[in-house]
Amino acid sequence: MTREHGVYLVAGTMVLISITLSLLISQWWLILTAFVGVNLVQSAFTGFCPAERILARLGFPEGCRPKSR
Repeated sequence: MTREHGVYLVAGTMVLISITLSLLISQWWLILTAFVGVNLVQSAFTGFCPAERILARLGFPEGCRPKSR
C-alpha cells in the first residue's frame, strides 16, 4: 500500500468512526468529520498533508506500487 492509498484509508476510517460515534454517543463527534474534510481541502491546495508525513515515518512507500504478475 502506498502513502496515497494510506491517506485515503485513514481519512475514510476517521469519517466512518466519527459518524458512528455521532450516532451512538453525541453529535459533537461530527466535528471530527469536518476536521478531516477541511484537512483534505487544505492539502489539495497546499500539498501539505500531516497524515502523509506520519505514514512516511511509518515506512509506507511513495508512489505507485509495482503490479504483480
